[in-house]
Amino acid sequence: MSGTTPIGSNGTNSTQSPPDTMGPNGSTSASDLQQTFLKLLITQLQNQDPTSPMDSSQMTSQLAQIDTVSGIAQLNQSLGSLSTQLSASEAGQAASLIGRDVLVPGDGTFRIDNPLKSDGTKDETTVAASAFGIKLPAAAKDLQIQIKNSDGTVVNTLDLGPEPAGVVPVPSLNPVDQNKKSLPIGTYSFVAQDVGGAAVGSNAPTPLTGKLVIGVVTQADGTPGLTLEDDSTVSLNGGVSGFL
Repeated sequence: MSGTTPIGSNGTNSTQSPPDTMGPNGSTSASDLQQTFLKLLITQLQNQDPTSPMDSSQMTSQLAQIDTVSGIAQLNQSLGSLSTQLSASEAGQAASLIGRDVLVPGDGTFRIDNPLKSDGTKDETTVAASAFGIKLPAAAKDLQIQIKNSDGTVVNTLDLGPEPAGVVPVPSLNPVDQNKKSLPIGTYSFVAQDVGGAAVGSNAPTPLTGKLVIGVVTQADGTPGLTLEDDSTVSLNGGVSGFL
């Protein structure tokens, strides 16, 4: 609103209208607020009653509030820039995983089958086990993995010894039984346990399954997701336990 405005306590008037920072054409940035405040402050100091000067504590408080607004604006700008950089980095990391196996929460099974050749056909001259892994919430003193066939019979036992907390990948299991004889093609299960007695109870090992990444998608929240060979999708952050 324009008009004559009294400045200070000595009755001096000013016909200068302060900028409209709230209207449709106004600016409410911290920098604009600082400029407007300083102009009004200088005018008020020039026209104040010498016998009743303005309260310096109020001026200090207002300046501190404007500095806080300016700092928050700069922080938001920095966080926005950082978020953009992180999103770009995550998208690049997700794309680099196409054609690789990742470890995701699984049901404790894996396959022994003829591996695929470069032309996409199966190599019937050999067999290989699909990748799997184990997640250890706590360090294990003696981690052992029992391999069972479809009948539940233990066909082999792997003794991995002490393992630190984290993910233990098993990318290339030798598909043989305890007598070193080749295991037939089929689905097998595995059970991991710490026979040393350290990683037990809530810290017991949990199974992970290896899945091939065939694509990348953008999820509803804007973060990258990985499309797996079974057409399921997992989040890059939170859904993937490890890489192979």
